[in-house]
Amino acid sequence: MKIGVLGSGLMGKEAARDLVLSDGVESVGLADIDLDRAEKVCKQLNSLKLTAYQVDAGNAESLAQFMKQFDVIINALFYSFNEIVAKTAIEVGVSSVDLGGHIGHITDKVLELHEEAKAAGVTIIPDLGVAPGMINILSGYGVSQLDQADSVFLYVGGIPVRPEPPLEYNHVFSMEGLMDHYTDPSFIIRNGSMVEVPSLSEVEKIYFEKFGPLEAFHTSGGTSTLPNSFPYLNTLEYKTIRYPGHAEKFKLLVDLNLTKADYEVEVNGQKVRPRDVLLKAIDPIVELKDKDDVVLLRVKVSGIKDGEPSSYEYEMVTFKDRVNQVTAMARATANTISVVAQMIGNQTITERGVVPPEKVVPGDVYIREMLKRGVEIVER
Repeated sequence: MKIGVLGSGLMGKEAARDLVLSDGVESVGLADIDLDRAEKVCKQLNSLKLTAYQVDAGNAESLAQFMKQFDVIINALFYSFNEIVAKTAIEVGVSSVDLGGHIGHITDKVLELHEEAKAAGVTIIPDLGVAPGMINILSGYGVSQLDQADSVFLYVGGIPVRPEPPLEYNHVFSMEGLMDHYTDPSFIIRNGSMVEVPSLSEVEKIYFEKFGPLEAFHTSGGTSTLPNSFPYLNTLEYKTIRYPGHAEKFKLLVDLNLTKADYEVEVNGQKVRPRDVLLKAIDPIVELKDKDDVVLLRVKVSGIKDGEPSSYEYEMVTFKDRVNQVTAMARATANTISVVAQMIGNQTITERGVVPPEKVVPGDVYIREMLKRGVEIVER
């Protein structure tokens, strides 16, 4: 199969690394608006399967010329490009996958293209990171193993192995995106109804092997497409994992209106967004640099099987790949999107249209493929 990757940033690079190491992949195109950047990554990965392309993803014609050369497209660009990539995939008759983006309802806009994608005979799967992404696949797998699912509890966190003050956190993806997750409200299912709860609220203790006590709290966007896929659930909750005290510190910043995207103040006659200042001020403090990170994940699905109460739990602890200097978050995310893209390419997934991962990705196959890549998901 031939797979094209849009974006030669960290996630695009690591998806390309996995693709060129996969036997079923014949060739890989790595596209970026900056050709030099794409060529640099190709040189680092050093594979005859890999070719660099210059593509302006904001230009539908440039996008189409690139995409139509491949069987499947991996969209590793910023989420604001997800809609144009999905529309172009439908136009040129190529399947595609993306890393998600519930901010601004981007994923909802992609999902609205279902009938067009189905008519074009293509498969489009959004939200293929860790959360959303991995948690969706594992939730769907757990639900499929029960006769009747009742509750799904999700916990995910990308944290430094050795935390440092003041926030005990180093960012492993966009800090701007993190601000949105902390500021926007969270939507969960409780007592069978969809309810809105404040992000950073309902802090609870959580433990993992070698890690704990940690804290977990509500953040926006985590439940992704799950409420629509499983509307009959009595309970569906997603919480982010951090070191103790993190939520309280960030809640103060939120309460002071320092994280709002649409809030401005006047300073010396000039309009300023406090959020822009905060991002600039904390970025050097929370930069991961060469530190080790870890991704912790737990999915618990409960319900009835053979007339008895039953639960399936999936847990992952993934560390940084020191040999290739790949963060734990990049390993978990890029391998997920690469594995699913290949499932479409090799016909493991044959459903057409825009379909969420929990509905279409076979969990047992996914777990086996991730283990081959050193990302172990333990089922209990």
